[in-house]
Amino acid sequence: MKILKKPAGTLDILPVDAIKRKFLEDRIRKIFDLYNYAEVRTPSFEKTELFRRGIGDETDIVSKEMYSFKNDEFTLKPEMTAPVIRAYIENSLFNRSGIQKLYYIANMYRHERPQSGRYREFTQFGAEAIGSNDYSIDIEMIALSVKIIESLNIKNLSTKINTIGSPDERSRYLSELKNYLSKYINDLSEISKTRLEKNPLRILDTKIPAEIEILESAPLLYDFLNKQTKEHFSNVLSGLDGLDIKYSTDYRLVRGFDYYTSTTFEVISDDLGAQNAILGGGRYDNLVEQLGGKPAPAIGFACGLERLMIILEKNDFKYPDEENIKVYISPIGDKAVKESLKLLFRLREAGIKCDMDFLSRSLKAQLKEANKFGAEYVLIIGPEELERDIIKVKKMDESTESEIKLNDLTNKPNLLFQ
Repeated sequence: MKILKKPAGTLDILPVDAIKRKFLEDRIRKIFDLYNYAEVRTPSFEKTELFRRGIGDETDIVSKEMYSFKNDEFTLKPEMTAPVIRAYIENSLFNRSGIQKLYYIANMYRHERPQSGRYREFTQFGAEAIGSNDYSIDIEMIALSVKIIESLNIKNLSTKINTIGSPDERSRYLSELKNYLSKYINDLSEISKTRLEKNPLRILDTKIPAEIEILESAPLLYDFLNKQTKEHFSNVLSGLDGLDIKYSTDYRLVRGFDYYTSTTFEVISDDLGAQNAILGGGRYDNLVEQLGGKPAPAIGFACGLERLMIILEKNDFKYPDEENIKVYISPIGDKAVKESLKLLFRLREAGIKCDMDFLSRSLKAQLKEANKFGAEYVLIIGPEELERDIIKVKKMDESTESEIKLNDLTNKPNLLFQ
């Protein structure tokens, strides 16, 4: 019979990788908690309209990558900012305090070409701070994202930052950009020609060398921004300087979603090749109103866990070892199995990590298994031991044996460790 395989662009997360993910998720949650961000969870699918209105019809995600179903009414979520804002509005979180600081760790779904670090089902973590237009929250959000990455001792990283202003400021710039690029229309790729008509700003994100060269002489968005926007950006940069956070300004840095305004940033790694962004974010001051809520400024970031794990592997990151089991019980015979099960569950109730043989193997095979698990103690229970109401206790690292009363250990599971 033909063996069925997982869908292209998906992952089987086996125990060895699940342990790594748990470590990373625990580390990330602790840092979010340190910064006073509270976890939020939203459904795996949302109304398709949420992403069309939030991300933008002309973005790659909405136009090409969404998994939609039931006559296009629902979509598996491809990102989390729009769902978080929907939850913020629907549950009136704006009434709880002046600012809502939220984080998430969740699976996303995008129908894109599978490649290194990019999957059709993947995990993202990120944060959203809703309710403040002060530059200080921009600084905190960037510092928070950098802190998470730095806590993993990753090298070869750099942080880029830009400001893309408001939609009104960009409209004047986009007209100039479009006029400039129109002179090179025959030198643009097909995707850039499409973007030139529908979303010219996205051309700034090109990875094609010839187009990058064309853009070197293109007008800069920064020159079209007003004084207030520039002052906000200057305050963000000086705040990062005060925290000794290394960064570089990149006035051609844009983000792939239409909702971004003002501050944008990315953390990149050369270890990821051409698609080198590990983390990205920025302000989206109009999204709450755009999705039907009362106007509220906001800023956030997102990071792909799989891409982060690729970088950790290339940096030879040492994950903590899994905690070994303390006790392995080796029963010999049916009666011993029943007694072993009782003892096994008593030990677990006492908080002792333990296991036993469930395959009726020989004692030699069981000891080999216990050694593979790194068990500290092996408890041997057979006909002879049951007759004498004792257990043989083998301390594995010392290769010593002793005896203990079965009833004593059953009544006091921690007796072994006293």
